[in-house]
Amino acid sequence: MATMRVAIPSEGEGGLDGKRAGHFGHCDVFTCIDFENGEIKEVSIVPNREHVQGGCMVPVNLLAENKVNALVVGGIGMRPLMGFRQVGIEVYHDSARPDIRPVVEDFLAGNLPMITDNDVCGGGGGR
Repeated sequence: MATMRVAIPSEGEGGLDGKRAGHFGHCDVFTCIDFENGEIKEVSIVPNREHVQGGCMVPVNLLAENKVNALVVGGIGMRPLMGFRQVGIEVYHDSARPDIRPVVEDFLAGNLPMITDNDVCGGGGGR
């Protein structure tokens, strides 16, 4: 893996020493970490957008515009998961810890599973 950008839904100002947000669609910001050859190169913050119109696709499009390759969430609904798959963003699962840095370290070490259809949350109006 050469260069990769991973987004983590975050509370408040985000950042490597920040706290993860429990619900990715309603997080304050996304902490985006750029990796190159397994090392952290840069950390940037992308403010989330209100998603009244567009619903769950707002964060999908926001992260796609910001060239994110992967997202690490505690949980996600089926509609946004399908949206991320459509734009080529891989979604990984980590619900264990509230702190961002250990989650990033786990991701780098290859310890986080990709989310499957069986891992999705109930939530908004499904079919």
